[in-house]
Order: sequence, then C-alpha cells, then structure tokens
Amino acid sequence: MVELKTLEAADYEAQLASAGVAVPIEQTPSWMDLESTVDGRTFWAHVAFLRDGEPFGWASFADYETHGYHYLRSHHGPIWARPLSANEELEALSALIAFVRKRDRRQVFVRLAVEHDLAICRPTLSIIPYDETVIMDVTGGEDAILSRMKTRGRRDVRKALRESPATYADETQLAVESFNEYYDVMVETAARDGFAPSPKSDYENMLRVLGPERCRVFAGRVDGRLVTWTIATVSGAHAVRYYGASRSDVPKRSFVTDGLIFFEACTFGAEGVVDYDMMGIGSENYPGLSTLNTFKCKFAKETTHVSPDRDLPIKTAFYGALRVAKRVRDAARDRRG
Repeated sequence: MVELKTLEAADYEAQLASAGVAVPIEQTPSWMDLESTVDGRTFWAHVAFLRDGEPFGWASFADYETHGYHYLRSHHGPIWARPLSANEELEALSALIAFVRKRDRRQVFVRLAVEHDLAICRPTLSIIPYDETVIMDVTGGEDAILSRMKTRGRRDVRKALRESPATYADETQLAVESFNEYYDVMVETAARDGFAPSPKSDYENMLRVLGPERCRVFAGRVDGRLVTWTIATVSGAHAVRYYGASRSDVPKRSFVTDGLIFFEACTFGAEGVVDYDMMGIGSENYPGLSTLNTFKCKFAKETTHVSPDRDLPIKTAFYGALRVAKRVRDAARDRRG
C-alpha cells in the first residue's frame, strides 16, 4: 500500500540526497520560494511517497489559484527512486488523489509529470506539454562538446566562432543590478515570435531568489550592444537553458546565439556540470513545440525522452466542466480565426 507524508524542507532535501537521484531545480525548496513571489501561487507541500514505510518518490507542490479555483503544480515531479511500471505509477497517483482530497478540499486537479498513459489522467488544459528534449553532454572540454553535436550544429558553432563579431560573457551580476536591457530584448523577441513575455519582475525574482549558484545570465554583445542572452538554471550537476532572447536585426547567418550556447556549455562543463538541457521540443505525441526542433536538435545527436505533464483530476465533475468550457472557447476562437 502506498502512503504519502509531508516533509519539512530539510528532511525532503536529505531524503533526496540519500537516494542519489537527480533533482530538477523546480523540485527544490528554492523553487518553491520563487513560486511564492508570483501572484496566486503559494507553496503547498513537500511530500514523500512511501511503500511499507520506505520512501520511493518525492515531489514539491505549489498551489495555483486562477479563475476562481485552485490546482496543484509539480514541475518535473514527482522524482522516483527508480522507473515505475504503469501499475506502480497508477497506485502512487491514486494515493496522491486520496492524500490531496483529505488535506485540501479546494484542489480541482494536480498537474504533474506522468510517464504512462493512465486512465485516471487527462491531457493538460492550458499548457503545451512535451515528452522529448535535447540534452547536451558538456563534459570533456570544447572539442568533446563539439564532437557530440550533429554535423549542422558543429558547422554553425564553428562559423559563429570564426566569423561572428559577438563576444560572450557571464553577465549574471550585471543582470541582477538591472534587468532593463535584457528585458527589452525579450520584449522584441516576443513580438517577433508571437508570444507574451512574462513581467520583468518574474525574471528579476528568478535571479534574486535562486541566486547566482542556481541561476545564471549569459550574454552576447556586438560592439557593446546586447544582442542575445540566456537565463540558465543549475541544480547539482545539471543545467537547463530556461529562457533565451535575441535581437531581430542580427543576421541569422551570424549564428550569435549558437556561439552563446556553446560558450554556456563550455563554461558549465569547466565548472563540473555534466549536462545542459535545451528544455523541450516537439514530438509525434506532442507536436506543439515542433517549431523549436530545427534549432535545438542540432546541439545533440539524439533526443532524450522525459515524462510529459498531465492533469490528474481531484474533483472530477468540476474538472470535466473546465474541459467543456475550454472546448467552447476553442470552438469560438476557431470560428473567429
């Protein structure tokens, strides 16, 4: 029988360290502190999944309040001590449903990473999930990092190093002092690529709350002008390229962002990081991010499978009503389009 138990932050981190598992930054107490800086979000609990009293999984949850209802969010969680079979995952998530119903009657559903296509789960209501990503092995130095790219990736990085006028640096401290210049580039990127940037305070809080050991800003400049930048996170020996932005007037054939990513990979590798995650691409099952594939996939010869986000209904009738409302909204948008 599976049970769930809440943990204090120190016990949670100690159990994860003892288990020797990779911990995504979103599953750390520091990330829960960051979540709490966003309106409508609060830390809910760190939990352990127990079988016969022994922990075999862990997760951090934030409470999200939106449109008058609550749901729980566990980014890249739960963390399992070993891969679970479909029946084991079903048993664990069934126990989670019972635990949430008992602890917090407000919650309508839980959004979390689920490996198997379980009948108790549903496709996510409001985000684009993914089950494939690109992870660069950044060990061994510059030549080794280049050798593990696809031919096109090596060609583009070498062209950037040979011909691009950009210079690259870790600008974490500059960005902490003022994020205005970086945010201007993000606004330009969003207008070009058709998305809404987060408020500037979200990026500023990310740098402030996570701190320079967990959150870095790398930048490329041409004649002193900021043309491309990255926010990357670090958790243990693993880094993630979380946000990126670039100026629209920089010629694509100059490959300034390719050069920046290579600089980041080499910097992390020299610091003892072992892999660098490009954070999500489209796949046959989840094509929503497929426009990113051409750029990201060149940095590694193979893609890596990850468990996609799914929704786990707690209040099934309420959740069903949310799905109906979404279908109505989508149909109305399609008619307008």
